[in-house]
Amino acid sequence: MIRSVCVFAGASDGLIPVYRQSALELGEELAAHGVRLVYGGGTSGLMGALAQGCLNAGGEVVGVIPEAMVPREGKLSGVAELHIVQSMHERKAMMERLSDAFIAMPGRFGTFEEICEIITWQQLGLHRKPVAILNLNGYYDALLGQFDRAVEDGLLTLQARRGVLETMESEGVIALLEAANVPEVRHFLWPDQT
Repeated sequence: MIRSVCVFAGASDGLIPVYRQSALELGEELAAHGVRLVYGGGTSGLMGALAQGCLNAGGEVVGVIPEAMVPREGKLSGVAELHIVQSMHERKAMMERLSDAFIAMPGRFGTFEEICEIITWQQLGLHRKPVAILNLNGYYDALLGQFDRAVEDGLLTLQARRGVLETMESEGVIALLEAANVPEVRHFLWPDQT
């Protein structure tokens, strides 16, 4: 059962209105299912909208933010816990420990790096938690295509690729994560072993 979900999301709204609206809706979706949100701790952009949507719907929110980012991001009122850590590495490790599953929303380099590291940890067998990419407006088409290309070229196992779920909308994402059959990765260095 999924009790806590980490969502990686941009600290900017971007130019596509559906991104902010979906961030609010995802926060509401988590709250409606009684699922705690673990997020990057900021108040701006999609990250802030996500947390505000969850709080507005009566959900529980836990933030994890590096100390250097607190002056820029501020502190969101109503957050149940705000963990202030020393580094981005410590942030990701704590977010992983606090979460039962992971979702990536649109974002910038930090979001790409965070979701790819969590996927890598899954591939290495460091966790067996479901990972989903919220592919709004086709935002992650190129990245998901690159994952498929890595399988085609024999650099990534099909088994590892299947560990990355995809959805186009926030509605139903909790059911998707709960139904996930996270593969037990074996022989991750040998792509011909599917």
